[in-house]
Amino acid sequence: LCRNAELVEGTFRGFTGTSRHREIPKICQELSYKGAHLFVFLTDSNGPDWRPVQKGDAEKCPQEYRHLSVFGVCLRNSECWLSTDADHIANHFGRNPAEFRIEDPKGIVESCFGISRLDKKENEIADFVLAAPLRHWLTNPSFEDFFAQLWQKSKELGCKLENLREPEP
Repeated sequence: LCRNAELVEGTFRGFTGTSRHREIPKICQELSYKGAHLFVFLTDSNGPDWRPVQKGDAEKCPQEYRHLSVFGVCLRNSECWLSTDADHIANHFGRNPAEFRIEDPKGIVESCFGISRLDKKENEIADFVLAAPLRHWLTNPSFEDFFAQLWQKSKELGCKLENLREPEP
C-alpha cells in the first residue's frame, strides 16, 4: 500500500464515448490540481473488443499526464469483470454458477445486486470487489491488462501491491 494514499475522485458528467473523450483532458487537469499522483480511468467497451476503446481514451489524455494515467477497460461491461469468477459471484448470491457463465451477464448481475437507474449499488459492489478473489479475474484479458498497468505504476510509485500472479499462500 502507499502510505498516506487517498482516493481523489474526478468529475465526469457524460454518458457517451464522445463526452468521455472530450472530458479526459479536463479530468487530468482537475486531478493534477488536486495533487493526484495516479489517474485511473475505468470504462467499458460495450462490445467484445476493448483495446480500441483503451487506445482511444489514452490518445485523448494530454501528453503531460500520460505517465500518471492508467486506462482500464472492461471487456464488454463491468458486469463481465464481476462475473469472471462465476463460482464466487454465484455463491455470494446463492445462485447457480452457470447463470453467470454467459457472454454478457449484465442482466443477471444487475438483478442480483438490485441495480436500478436511480440506485447503482456502488457501495455493495465495492464491498463485493473487496471480498472477491481477484487473482481469478486475471483470466479476463482486459482485467489482466488493467492489473498489469497497476502493477507497473505501483513499482514506479514505490507502493506495495499484492502480486495476483503469484499462487495463493
